Amino acid sequence: MVKLYVSDLSVNYETSSGDVHALENVDFQLEDNESIGIAGESGCGKSTLGLSIIKMIQGGKIIAGEITLGEKSILNMTESEFDDIIRWKEISMVFQGAMNSLDPVFTIEQQFDQILKQHNSTDDFKKTMHNSLDTVSLSHSILKKYPHELSGGMKQRVVIAMALLLEPKFVIADEPTTALDVLIQAQIINLLKSLKKKDVSIMLISHDLAILSEIVEKIGIMYGGKMVEFGSSTEIYREPKHPYTKGLLDSIPTLRGEKKLKFIPGNPPNLLSTGSGCRFFDRCPEAMDKCKKNPPKIKTDSGYVLCWLYE
Repeated sequence: MVKLYVSDLSVNYETSSGDVHALENVDFQLEDNESIGIAGESGCGKSTLGLSIIKMIQGGKIIAGEITLGEKSILNMTESEFDDIIRWKEISMVFQGAMNSLDPVFTIEQQFDQILKQHNSTDDFKKTMHNSLDTVSLSHSILKKYPHELSGGMKQRVVIAMALLLEPKFVIADEPTTALDVLIQAQIINLLKSLKKKDVSIMLISHDLAILSEIVEKIGIMYGGKMVEFGSSTEIYREPKHPYTKGLLDSIPTLRGEKKLKFIPGNPPNLLSTGSGCRFFDRCPEAMDKCKKNPPKIKTDSGYVLCWLYE
């Protein structure tokens, strides 16, 4: 069963202009069978958080923090230990833009086979492949096809099936509905819901708060590399605390068009030079002088918020 604890996680990317502070002091935890949604603007650190948990950051480095799965400390493991014990067996990932990551010169079966061999699976390969395809409601005949023979929705299901090959109990899905039409998006959402019924916990990374509301129990709101608010989905949607969270929710259209849509003026912060103070300061409609100092972590009913308003 999944018990995931992320504590004080900080990640930097080295560039010719200096270190990019992609994540800073990120905290959250999930209990058994809980799922989490990660929301925020592009460049806020959502994907970096997912890649940190599965230890696949390219060009970046975890400089502080702790990630624990059950009783296992992920960051204290060597790469070979993590690959043997955790990666794809307990935690797997559906990568952003995954539909285009399938190798066009190999059949789906060959690509599945490569994953099973790489992770030293001792199960019957054919049976494992069939079980994984059954989970995402795809025909076994898909195995003989090449990626170009599949529709966008089928490719996305194949990628999810690949993530489920070794039956992990925690799946990180990075923007799994991006670039899909509305009907296919609905199919993928229903698929994620069905996985939860099989006791698979999900970290769903998305710009779309409406999609998150259908799937997850907890939500983390990311801004400028920080998790500025974390709590139950009910509390986040009904009683958002952070001004940035409120801004995101105010930008969601309703079916009946009952409210006037708002937008958040300004641009995200430069993560090369973060300085002190709240990173949302320049865009916040409720900014105060004290916001020029780093905000405190204020406990809420189900999580926390980083904001001077609730000191």
